[in-house]
Amino acid sequence: MDFNIGIISLPIFAILVGLLAILTMEGQIKPDAPTMIAVLVLGGFSCAELGKRLPILRNVGAAAIFATFIPSALVYYKLLPGPIEKSIVEFTKATNFLYIYIAAIIVGSILGMDRNVLIKGFLKIFVPLGLGSIAAGAVGTLVGTLLGLGAYKTFFFIVVPIMAGGVGEGAIPLSIGYSAILGQPQGDFFAMVLPPVMLGSLTAILFSGMLNYVGRKYPQLTGEGRLQPGGTNVLEAASTDMHDDTTTSAIDIPAIAGAGLTAIVLYLLGVMLNHLIGLPAPVAMLFLAVAAKLSSAVSPRLQSGGLIVFRFVQIGMTYPLLFAIGVSLTPWAKLMSAFTVPNLITIVATVFTLMATGAFVGRLMGMYPIETAIVNACHSGQGGTGDVAILTAADRMQLMPFAQIATRIGGAITVTAVLVLLRGIN
Repeated sequence: MDFNIGIISLPIFAILVGLLAILTMEGQIKPDAPTMIAVLVLGGFSCAELGKRLPILRNVGAAAIFATFIPSALVYYKLLPGPIEKSIVEFTKATNFLYIYIAAIIVGSILGMDRNVLIKGFLKIFVPLGLGSIAAGAVGTLVGTLLGLGAYKTFFFIVVPIMAGGVGEGAIPLSIGYSAILGQPQGDFFAMVLPPVMLGSLTAILFSGMLNYVGRKYPQLTGEGRLQPGGTNVLEAASTDMHDDTTTSAIDIPAIAGAGLTAIVLYLLGVMLNHLIGLPAPVAMLFLAVAAKLSSAVSPRLQSGGLIVFRFVQIGMTYPLLFAIGVSLTPWAKLMSAFTVPNLITIVATVFTLMATGAFVGRLMGMYPIETAIVNACHSGQGGTGDVAILTAADRMQLMPFAQIATRIGGAITVTAVLVLLRGIN
């Protein structure tokens, strides 16, 4: 019972495998919560465990990569039983539990930040993000042009999709805009911009995993989840407390439950604001959580509960969530279609420039270069799902609020500016 695969003890793991095999053969795999928790926990932690045990690759985020892309390949090659695939897709779409995860992570991490560090960080992060985007656009376009892809194709169909903010908030509105301006079917443009989105996210995951390894070798370059020096890292303290047996009896269960509900309420307020003013719900939730922290609207008791919600979700839900994303939202064929040498070099150059510029500018501004590079990496991720994978590979889940700025706001600005530019030249 003391040998674990992820959070699953070995006897429980064996029982789960047997039970799910029997239920599959009997046609009893249903998209209900108990069954899907068992399926996703088993699949997610099994894939992550493989990544964690591989030499060298385990240091560059292999656990997050395996948990996301192995299930995608299993679906494509028909190695995942059809009833399990169908149930996972239905459950993921019906429950939308990606946003439950993001709500808990954002609220918990913001409540755990030092107030002054939070204010300074939110004001500063736009500088390395903006300069990194400009530099990445220029370098990526230049590299693609030199490789024979053409400046127009490289910029609009490779470089821009990488920084558009993922699939739902990036590739889809981008392809709709291209269709309206250029007068061709939206589906054709979507098929063109989706592969760079996915491959850019994979590149960002790999680079972020490498930065986590670099941070362990050169600790002066990293704040271990803090964007800049100063203040206290409350999340680290909470993590230490959770492993301290002397504090176990002091855990306030009602405060934990109340903090979880607070996260859900802030998300629903974000949904309402999305309907009223069009601001994406996660971004609206992010601003509401910041406002609650800065105005001291949330009591210290609920803040402590929020930290434990953060840790529970981070440890227990990350790899199952990535497994569900791999099955339902990551088409393996689209990813493979981008694996041409010119495309790969252009995508890698774009993401590398985005992250390197973020690190350089961040350091000039007194921020930790590894953290600013990782936040910039999220600008090239696959939306909220990419943020989860990138921050998991980097072991910097505390950066989720800043990652959401990079993904949602950065992506929205990118899509809007590019569509205005395209309309102007056509």
